[in-house]
Order: sequence, then C-alpha cells, then structure tokens
Amino acid sequence: MTLKIAVAQFNFVVGDMPGNARKIIGAARTAYAGGARLLLTPELSICAYICEDLFLRPSFIAACDDAVKTVAHETAGLAGMAIVVGHPVGRGERGRSVSVSQRTNSASVIRDGRVIENYAKRLLPNYQVFDERRYFTPGQGTCVFQVEGVSVGLLICEDAWFEEPAQLAKDAGAELLAVINASPFHVGKGYEREAMMIERVKAVGLPLVYAHLVGGQDEVVFEGQSFAVDADAKLAGRAPSFVEQLFFVEARRTGDAIALHAETAPARDNDADLWDALVLGLRDYAGKNGFKTVALGLSGGIDSALVLALAVDALGADKVHAVMMPSPYTAGISVEDAREMARRTGVHYDEITIRPEFESFKASLKPLFAGKPEDSTEENIQARIRGIMLMALSNKHGHLVLACGNKSEYAVGYSTLYGDMCGGFAPIKDVLKTRVFELARWRNAHDPYGTVANPIPERIITRPPSAELRAGQTDQDSLPPYAVLDAIIERYVENDAGVADLVAAGFRPEDVELVTRLIKINEYKRRQSAEGTRVSHRGFGKDWRYPMTNRFRA
Repeated sequence: MTLKIAVAQFNFVVGDMPGNARKIIGAARTAYAGGARLLLTPELSICAYICEDLFLRPSFIAACDDAVKTVAHETAGLAGMAIVVGHPVGRGERGRSVSVSQRTNSASVIRDGRVIENYAKRLLPNYQVFDERRYFTPGQGTCVFQVEGVSVGLLICEDAWFEEPAQLAKDAGAELLAVINASPFHVGKGYEREAMMIERVKAVGLPLVYAHLVGGQDEVVFEGQSFAVDADAKLAGRAPSFVEQLFFVEARRTGDAIALHAETAPARDNDADLWDALVLGLRDYAGKNGFKTVALGLSGGIDSALVLALAVDALGADKVHAVMMPSPYTAGISVEDAREMARRTGVHYDEITIRPEFESFKASLKPLFAGKPEDSTEENIQARIRGIMLMALSNKHGHLVLACGNKSEYAVGYSTLYGDMCGGFAPIKDVLKTRVFELARWRNAHDPYGTVANPIPERIITRPPSAELRAGQTDQDSLPPYAVLDAIIERYVENDAGVADLVAAGFRPEDVELVTRLIKINEYKRRQSAEGTRVSHRGFGKDWRYPMTNRFRA
C-alpha cells in the first residue's frame, strides 16, 4: 500500500484569505490528479504568517472561517482526499481584543466537503520574532486521522521541537507525523530544523513529513525546504529552498513499517541561502505592497552596489532606478564606478549634483552657525539633501525607495536620520559590513538568477569604505576596523554578551566601550529605520526590543 502525500510549499499573502483559499483549492486539485490523497499546507496557510494584531480582530477570524468553508466546499468532489489547512480559530464568545484566551492557532482536516478533525497548537513560541502567547491560548488535545489506512498524527511547528506532543500522537495511534510550519529563516536554520526533526524521529520512532511555508512577509522570510524523515531517522527527501513547489512524498507500507520516498534537492551553502533570502524578502515586500519599481542612491560604495545587485535579481533591471548624487566631497572614481555598475546591470541611471543645494543650505544657515567650525552637521545636510531627492522621485513616480544601510551602521548609528536612512525598505539591514563584502564577492562569482554576471566593479569591493561627506574621510576615522566592530556587534547584539565578557574575549576595552555606548545611544535611530529582511537569529526588528530612555548598559 502506498499513500501519496503532497506538500503545498506555497507563498501565501497575509490577509488575502480568498486568494490563499484559491491557492489551496488549486493545489488540492493538482495533487489529487497526481494521485495524492493527503495535502499538507503550512501553518496558518489560510491567513498566512505573521498576522500580528490582525488576530485580535473578530472580523479577521470570521474571514478566516469563511475561507476554510470555501476550501471545504470547493474540494468536496475530491473523494477521500484529506486536506490539512492551518488557520486561527476563535472559540466561544468574542469580546475585546485583550481576551486572547478565545483564540487558538489551529489546523483543520477537511475531507469530502467537511471538517473531520481540528487540532490546536499546544506549544506557543514567545521569543525572537514570535508573539503567539499574545494572540493564542495553548491547545490541549491530540489529532490522529486516517488516510488510505495510515494513521496520521498532526503537529504544528513548535509542537515538534519538543518530545511530548509527538509522543502523545504516537500514544493515540499515529504511524506517521505530519508537521505543518511557518518557521522564519535565518542563516543555517533549514539544516537546524532537519537535525531537530531527525532527533524527534529518533525519540518516537515514527516517520515525519515537514511542510513549510515559503515567501517574504515584512521583515521575515520563510525559505520552504520542506522535507521528509524516515523512521530510521534518515532524510528521505527535501524540497528546494526559496521556491514554490507542490512537493510529493510517498509513504509505502510493508507490514507494520512505513517508509518514505521523495526527491531530494541538494544541500546548499550559506551564501546561496543568504542571497536568496535577501532577494525574496525584497521581491515580496515590493510585490505584495504593490510597488512596481524601486529607487536607490548609488554612491559608488559597497553597500549601495550590493543593494543594486539585489534589486536587479529581485525585480529585473527595468524596474530599478539608480541615482548618483555627487557632492563636493564625492571622489571621481565613485562617479566612475557608479556609472560602470549601472552600465553592467542595465538599470535606469541618473546623476543629480547636490552641490547647489548644499551651498544654499550653508548660506542660509551661515548667520546661525557663525563662529562654529564645520562638523557632522554639514555632513548630515548632504545626506538629507540626497534623502529629499530620492523621496521626491518616489512621490512623483511611485518608486519604493531602498535604504542601503547595513547592520553594522544601524548598530552604531553610522547613518543619518532623514538622510541615507530614508526609504521604505532596507534590504541589507541585518547584514554586517564584513558580510556585505563577502556577499559582493559571492555575487560576482555567481549569477543565480541569470540577470547579469559580475555586476559589481572590483574597485568598489577593494577600496576603503567612506561616506565621502568630508575631505579624505574613511569609515575607520571614527570606528574600529570592521572585523573588530562586527565581532563585537555579533556577540553583544545577537548573543547578549556583556562588556566584561567582550573584554575577557580579548577585545580592547576602549573598542568595547565605544561600540556598546554607540549601540545604546542610537536606539532612537533604529526605531525610525525602515523595515529590512531578517537573516540572523537576532535582527533589529521584532526580536530587538530595547527602551530608548535607558541608563543601563550590559
């Protein structure tokens, strides 16, 4: 006996319940025609993930209920097929939004036009980007249902990271575990999941199919990479990462044993995963929010060069508008390199000098600045003029402006509020500066989307980075070398190391003091920064929540 299982590794849109229902219905019909009798959709597939405070609105829950009914009605003719659909459930009386106990993160099993089982997620994550205890109450039961003679135990995401829910499903008669998920990406997370599910299989002795979401949603990205693990704890198949796919797994019974068989996409390196995550995050943020074109300031430096390459891969060169805005301090080679990169990539390119505007600002402010030397004030004026230019182009033409700052700069405030921080999306906000250089070299060596080979001029990568806001400026005039800076940021921000820990690890006390102080005092800037794709296990978004008014430093 063979049960064919289909995993709908699809890109759903938050709040588009009718559209998501249509996708599920289409997947069910395709899977059924291909011989599948069990369809698994990701966690909360009806409404997509992460919905945040939409979960608190009764009308949102009602719309989800209607979409589940639509799926049931439209798939009633698929005789004998079981369809697992993730959705929120509002139980009992619906009151004010503070009454979170009325909701569960659930999955329904639909067959022959009706819901035959419902399961509520037992373990609710409340760390990193997760706030599920704000919205849901834990489930208490188990769910085991029959498909083609196989007893399937249903789990939702976090449930499978701990032993009890899987063991309870086995105790209830499950022969196969079906785990539906929406687990945000960070570099290396896909293989962490596989390793954890292998441990779960070892613990309970049941084969497991892991159905995962793909797509970008604001700051988070889901990479897909659904997979299957056999009862002997060996990988039985893996879907590709960062693409939609109807992934098929065959469960073949021999006696009491069930063996899983599926195609296995090759393992990938971290650079490829990181690039694809950044591309998908940008593409989906622009596309799902209705932006057809993007604009960015192309400075001739490494950050804007990397963002330009990302934008071309995400949207196509014809959708990208780059603007070089030289000031009196812009080096000639910066203009040359910006022109060369625009030529290589084929994007729309313009040059607008900001010298007249800069001189006009200085003239207007001269009486008020009398007796004071030029300093960072004049540097910030240049950045803000560029921000005004880009936002004007956005207003006139409807472009999404991309902010080109990296994680190192956002950490220590090496950026100008209302200047180079202007924009609606910051694609490399969670990428450290040292990683920016590595990614630039990786992208020049690879052309994963077939858009353009070797897009970034070599001189952009090799020359010392500079904001070019004063004569002879380099980043290291005011910051430690990026190898040191990034190592401190990674330990302090991502791993909660304290000042004493950093000094004990061998960093110079003066570097530690400078960097940690800058991180603390620039919280107000990060609060006003654009959303950006999260690719580390702790970015400056939902999983970084520090007060702006604060006298404590770790």
